[in-house]
Amino acid sequence: MKVFVTAGTGTIGTALVGELRNRGAEVSVLTRSEDNAAALPDGVRGVVGDLLDLKLLGEEFAAADAVFLNCPIGEAETYQGMLAVDAAKRAGVGHLVYVSTHDPEELFTPPHCAVKLVVEKAIKASGVPYTILRLNEFMQNDILAKEMLLAGINGIPLGTVGVSRVDVRDVAEAAAIVLTTPGHHGETYVVSGPEALTGQAVTDIWSRALGVEIAYVGDDLASCSMILNEMMPQHLARDIWLTYEHYDRHGQAASADDVERLTKLLGHAPRSFAEFAAEMAGVWKS
Repeated sequence: MKVFVTAGTGTIGTALVGELRNRGAEVSVLTRSEDNAAALPDGVRGVVGDLLDLKLLGEEFAAADAVFLNCPIGEAETYQGMLAVDAAKRAGVGHLVYVSTHDPEELFTPPHCAVKLVVEKAIKASGVPYTILRLNEFMQNDILAKEMLLAGINGIPLGTVGVSRVDVRDVAEAAAIVLTTPGHHGETYVVSGPEALTGQAVTDIWSRALGVEIAYVGDDLASCSMILNEMMPQHLARDIWLTYEHYDRHGQAASADDVERLTKLLGHAPRSFAEFAAEMAGVWKS
C-alpha cells in the first residue's frame, strides 16, 4: 500500500512514518526541507515541496493509495487545505485522512481552528473517501517547557475546566490504523487523552514525576500573551492565545464515548498524562 504523508517530518508525521513502516506500507513524505528529506529512514521516499505546489500534489496524490493531510498552521492554511482537497478529488485519491481539531464547531475563534471546519466541509462535499481525525492538545507540547518545569514553574495556560490532552504516539497509531485497515471511510474520530486535566492538575503530575515543587502560573493570560509575542509572529501568537483563552473559559474535554471509541480503534486505552510525564521525567533525569 502506498501512503503519501504531508508534513511528514513534523511532530505527527515523524511518529506516523514509523507506524506505517511497521505495517508494511510504502511511504512517501512531503517536506519543505532538503535536509529533512535526506534524513528520512531507509525505505522512506522524500518529496521536497509544499501544499501550494499544485503540479506536485496532482502527481503525488495520483500515485498514492491513501493521503494523510496535515496542513501546517499559518496564514496559508486555508489555501493549503482547500487546494489539497481539490487535488485529491481530481487525482482520484482512494482515501484521504485529514488532521482536524477537537470540536471545531465550538473552538472556532482561533484562525487555525476555524479553517479546519471549512476544510472538513470541503472534504465531505468532494466525494473523496475520507476519515477525519479531530485531535486534542498534545502532551508533547510540554517538552518545550522542560527548563521552566525543572525550574519549578508551569506557565502553560490550560485553565480550570480541563483539557483531554493526547500523546502524539496515540495520534500516529490511530492515523496508521485508519490508513491501512478497512472500515473507516466516512468516519470522524476524536483523538484525545483518557481524562480532562486542569492546568493545576497537570502541574501536580509534573511535580510528582520530577520530584520538585512546581508553581502553576498559567492563569495569567496577559503574561502568556507577552511571552507568545516574543516567541513567534504577532498574528500567530494571537491565534495560539485565543486557543488558550478558550481552554480557560470552556476547557476541551473528550466525552466518555469519544474515549471508548478511540480505545476500540487503538486496541488499548489512550496513554495518560501521568504515564507521559513519568516517562519524560526519566529521560530528563538520565
